[in-house]
Amino acid sequence: MADSNTTLTIAPRSIEGSRSTRRLRREGLVPGVLYGGGGDPLAFQVDARELRHALLAQGAVIELTLEGAMTPAVLKDRQRHPLRGETTHVDFLRVDLTKAIEAIVPLEAIGGESSPGVRDGGIVDQQLREVTIEALPNAIPESVTIDVSEANIGDTFTLEHVQLPDGVTLVDELDTPAVSMLAPRLRDEGESEIEAETEVVGEAAPKSDADDAGE
Repeated sequence: MADSNTTLTIAPRSIEGSRSTRRLRREGLVPGVLYGGGGDPLAFQVDARELRHALLAQGAVIELTLEGAMTPAVLKDRQRHPLRGETTHVDFLRVDLTKAIEAIVPLEAIGGESSPGVRDGGIVDQQLREVTIEALPNAIPESVTIDVSEANIGDTFTLEHVQLPDGVTLVDELDTPAVSMLAPRLRDEGESEIEAETEVVGEAAPKSDADDAGE
């Protein structure tokens, strides 16, 4: 499976402070660090466009190419610009393709729109958006799912109901609540409370000086 991994060419860089980092970004490069796997941390730079394409590709493992040598790695952290959303820094972790690792992947609730609960006016409430799984690096899925197509109002689905691909196990506790089907009255009551509070505030508004003068 390693032959199907995404490849990304990186180059070593020297750590010279924030001014050097800003210069790299102006040149269309993203700074990063490769660590773990028994090797020393390696500061590198990578083309921003190539990095963006690699991170959008399927599969968690990326083959980092440095001076002809390839190192399988997974993304561990990515920093983004607070306004533009572009990647400003990445951390990659070296991996052994024959050893399982832990990873955090998105959890997707599916089938809710056709469930009996939604047909009765209920609301799908997803409490968990991510789960921790363990798998070989090349077997890490992009996401895992939990099927709530049979959910009725009042039902709660725990992580025990998560559907996992072969070779993937959950690290989180199986009895952790993940998705619930809420009754519509819970939403209506919340809206009624807000309306009631608004009315009370309106009734209790103090008179202005202009009102007193009119009297």
